[in-house]
Amino acid sequence: MNLFERYLSIWIALAILAGIALGNVAPGLVELIAGAEIASVNLVVAVLIWAMVYPMMIGVDPHSFRDIVAQPKGLGITLVINWLIKPFTMAALAILFFEVIFAPLIEPEDAQQYIAGLILLGAAPCTAMVFVWSQLTRGDESYTLLQVSVNDVVMIFAFAPIVAVLLGVTDIIVPWETLVLSVVLFVILPLAAGLLTRFRLSDPARITAFRDRIKPLSIIGLITTVVILFGLQGHVFLNDPLIILLIATPILIQSYAIFALAYGVAFAMRVPHRIAAPCALIGTSNFFELAVAVAISLFGLNSGAALATVVGVLVEVPVMLSLVTFANRTRSRFT
Repeated sequence: MNLFERYLSIWIALAILAGIALGNVAPGLVELIAGAEIASVNLVVAVLIWAMVYPMMIGVDPHSFRDIVAQPKGLGITLVINWLIKPFTMAALAILFFEVIFAPLIEPEDAQQYIAGLILLGAAPCTAMVFVWSQLTRGDESYTLLQVSVNDVVMIFAFAPIVAVLLGVTDIIVPWETLVLSVVLFVILPLAAGLLTRFRLSDPARITAFRDRIKPLSIIGLITTVVILFGLQGHVFLNDPLIILLIATPILIQSYAIFALAYGVAFAMRVPHRIAAPCALIGTSNFFELAVAVAISLFGLNSGAALATVVGVLVEVPVMLSLVTFANRTRSRFT
């Protein structure tokens, strides 16, 4: 690892501070970036995520898909964690903290809003950033693509019913434009570009050399994304830091617990690290564009539910980088 990659956590911390400063020093620029949005997907952030995902997609070898069938454990763990465990543990933690532990600090109406936002986060597994975390842990590109693709298909059928049950409402309207646009931008287009690049380069040595040459763009894209995200939403830290801390608490517990469960099960089932790490990271991160869009449509732009989903956006990158670091340091424990 070069110096830049080795101290990535430091650069991310600086990017967080730079983003918060940008949001307060140049609010006009932040508003301009925020306005470049279609179906709750910010186009500036989408371009940066696309740049992060593209290098990994170059490593997707179509010929390797036939070998994936022989390794179903990672996919099975991902599906069980994402759809049978994560939404319900997130709901349980939200209720525990906001109806019991934090009850003296928050009005009951606000508490219900925060619970709703956390439920929306827990029911929406990540699509785009998983490719970045997988790349940072040297994950299997083809298998990660399979896991994300299957999750997206399940999300079409399972997201609304799960949210409806946990929120106790029946009129859940899934913002299909957000879901479809995210899949196209973060999966289909980068994959097509990666496959086209492989076809044009053809020689494996040239493919590897090209990936190494553009790899810094992925890290630069990640840091720039953090600056923009905290520029767009970092003001919430300054407006009411106590509420942010309270909302972040169950998110942090959920994130580390879900990762530990998935990673531990993968280790016990002797899943290779290149599959186990992305498998655990998929269940830990969230599809925040979808969660934010649904929260706004159900409860309003200035609701506590929308705020809770925004806090999920802000804590995700630091949390995921810490888990990436842990996964890399424990790689040698896997077969």
